[in-house]
Amino acid sequence: MRTIKTTTGSEVTLDGDLLAIMELLYREVTARRALDRTFDDMVKEIHHLIDQMTEDERRTYFVESLFLNTVRYENDKLEAYMKKIAKK
Repeated sequence: MRTIKTTTGSEVTLDGDLLAIMELLYREVTARRALDRTFDDMVKEIHHLIDQMTEDERRTYFVESLFLNTVRYENDKLEAYMKKIAKK
């Protein structure tokens, strides 16, 4: 499997695991800077990682991202509905 690197040199294996990339981003951008980071810092690091991916790898991670975000969206909608029911 192929690996890519962050701007600080940390590696991540491109095996289709979006959560591995998200954890790497958290460690390298958020935790490393003790939560003192900006939107632009994170976007810059994401672009750096994406620029190292092939078109097929980007597609794989985009599909995974849409899937996880859709599940999150559905869960948020369900949680709001359950809270509304509980208030009645």
